[in-house]
Amino acid sequence: MIAVDTNVLVRLIVGDDPEQGKRAAALFRREDVFLPKTVLLELEWVLRGAYRIERPIILKALLGVLGLPNVTAEDGARVAAALRDYAAGLDFADALHLASGIEADRFVTFDDKLRKRAKSLKSIEIGAP
Repeated sequence: MIAVDTNVLVRLIVGDDPEQGKRAAALFRREDVFLPKTVLLELEWVLRGAYRIERPIILKALLGVLGLPNVTAEDGARVAAALRDYAAGLDFADALHLASGIEADRFVTFDDKLRKRAKSLKSIEIGAP
């Protein structure tokens, strides 16, 4: 199994560098691939920020890559929970933070918008410090 950096996933998904895109696709065809949560977090940020790709397309790309039989995500159940909350409207980073903290009694933040959105999802108790 190999772990890949964000740029490999970007080339696979975006295909803006044809040569690197081919190499990334070949890698995903022949190897078992491990995706760290941090790579997924950065991938969403790059696709949204640098490439101006919209949420539904990013979600489809993430689900597509994670659905490959040879791909394993770090903490897969929590990544899946984060993707559900992302699909429901949370920022991906916030969704991943909440999902990763699920064993805690409570998640605290100064972000009023996050508290409001997360309360409606009822995935973890959330409050202000």
